[in-house]
Amino acid sequence: MSQTNTPPAPITHTPAQEAQVVKKVMWRLIPFIVILYLMNYIDRVNISIAKLQMMDVKLGIPGFNDGVYAFGVSVFFIGYFLCEIPSNLIQEKVGPRRWIARIMISWGLISCCFMFTNSPTIFYILRFLLGVAEAGFFPGMILYLSYWVPARQRARAGALFLTSTAISGIIGNPLGGYILYVARDSQLLHPWQWLFLIEGIPTVLLGCLVLYYLTDYPKDAKWLSTEERDILTSRMAHERHNHPSGHSHEIKHAFTNGRVWLLSIIYMMLMFGFYVINYWTPTICKKSLLASGSLAKDMPGYLVDLRVGLLSAIPFGAAAIGMVIIGLHSDRTGERRWHVALSATLGAIGLALAAVAPVWFEGTPALVVTLMGLSIGGIGIWGTLGPFWTMPPHILTGAAAAAGIALVNSLGNLGGGFVGPNVLGQLREHYKTDLWGLLLGTLVLLIGAAIVLVTRIDPRAPAAFPIDPNANETVEPGQ
Repeated sequence: MSQTNTPPAPITHTPAQEAQVVKKVMWRLIPFIVILYLMNYIDRVNISIAKLQMMDVKLGIPGFNDGVYAFGVSVFFIGYFLCEIPSNLIQEKVGPRRWIARIMISWGLISCCFMFTNSPTIFYILRFLLGVAEAGFFPGMILYLSYWVPARQRARAGALFLTSTAISGIIGNPLGGYILYVARDSQLLHPWQWLFLIEGIPTVLLGCLVLYYLTDYPKDAKWLSTEERDILTSRMAHERHNHPSGHSHEIKHAFTNGRVWLLSIIYMMLMFGFYVINYWTPTICKKSLLASGSLAKDMPGYLVDLRVGLLSAIPFGAAAIGMVIIGLHSDRTGERRWHVALSATLGAIGLALAAVAPVWFEGTPALVVTLMGLSIGGIGIWGTLGPFWTMPPHILTGAAAAAGIALVNSLGNLGGGFVGPNVLGQLREHYKTDLWGLLLGTLVLLIGAAIVLVTRIDPRAPAAFPIDPNANETVEPGQ
């Protein structure tokens, strides 16, 4: 998007007209990109369900254990980190539609290739390549929303978009368990191989659909009337011109802005807890089910995996509901920092509760408290995401925003996504318990909450949009 210092024409539309256009945009874009990101997370996290059989002596891979799984999960973020910023900058040049389609098609094909995994080394290589292929998708979508959704509605849009990460747990874990169950008697492939193939193909097809459904920028939207396009382009032009960062839109500003690096550190803390729940919930649930005596000793493994998949959906369902409510409240009040900090604290409380549940309780009560802790943790951790992702676009604009959003996401995922699952896996392998890993996640989230509260990033800063007095519109601080 080009930058200009020329003041845009005064806004002449009413708040009601603008709200109607934004509503239409949200209904057009949000459901579709939720589906796209849903497939992103299903393909990224389905390994947490497949792992249940990949470690099996008869069905699995020789040498595959918790340590191999943890490292393979985390090596994804090395490829992700290396390619994230270049990917987002390419999107800024070639346009979102074509680049998002490329990302989806390539990661869908690589996801299917996991069916050929026959050793830890192949597993590591494919996880690395999956990270390379996926790089740029999430920050690209955040950047894309900043083209279409005014700042005052962005936490709600972000929260709705990011519900897909929770919905992937609601749908993905039971779906994965069901695929393992249905494919249990297959002679052609192992059930876990069918899992990767069946869940990878829809991503490729959706990637092709992106080319026909998405529109790069509001000015190109044929599904909006001329008046609606004018209203939206006028609002977004004013936001770019009166951006709080001034006109810091060059790429170098993303790397020289201290607040971008501070946000990256905060996001590392949030992602540490995020991936603990994402990658280890099925394992924790299976252990709790076995300890509670809820599973018969002679129950077939495929029925165990199906039950684990269904049970694992509970924390993600709570997270999806909680994050939308928190995002709506953040937009309604215009406040961001406290919403992130308090949500991170709630996430820490949930992880701590899940950690001590097997220590303080036994049997079914321990299972119930574990699920309660994971659900509370999910609500808190996912609740941070909508308010948090209003912050990077508040700091930078243009190409700098593309690089800055990618930098925050890549560093956050490298620190939280690489270190979190890997450390938890190593602690679990060494101590044969989830206690210390979950308590470490609790501590990291609390540190992140504290940093958020002392930062000077303040998305409440008034935008001071030029308003035509005849339009009868006012702009509140933080909107």
